[in-house]
Amino acid sequence: MQTSPLSRRSAIFLLMAALNVALIPMAHGEAPAPDAIVGIWEADDGTVKLDMFRSGAEFQARMLYGNEIVEADKVTFKKDARNPDAALRSRSLKNIVFITGLRWEDGEWSGGSIYDASSGRTYNCKATVKDGKMHLRGYLGLPAMGQTRTFHRTRG
Repeated sequence: MQTSPLSRRSAIFLLMAALNVALIPMAHGEAPAPDAIVGIWEADDGTVKLDMFRSGAEFQARMLYGNEIVEADKVTFKKDARNPDAALRSRSLKNIVFITGLRWEDGEWSGGSIYDASSGRTYNCKATVKDGKMHLRGYLGLPAMGQTRTFHRTRG
């Protein structure tokens, strides 16, 4: 029994289509590059804007804007009045580095700490980038005991 050329072409087409479908999740599921976190990010609710940057082997962030760190005029930055270090309480919160120690490992940035100027407390943090969004999680002890904020990339 001889197979018609149309059947052979159909089989090849189906095989190629199946391979393409199988490879799509791999292309979309790949982990981002380590520097994918670098840039200006704004919280989806517009209350925080930060600048993520690389410093040696770790990643850090400066606070560019935060509704809890500016005065009522939304321009003047407050002082770091709740800092546990009394020597730092008179500094402005403008452009302080409040995320430190993030390191790229296994598709995420982890091992960092995040300073909350509104309370003067420091928390553990980690971050992931997925579908163009950065998910920044601050927590005490276990990551499950924390809160995640979602950010989108923005220009300056």
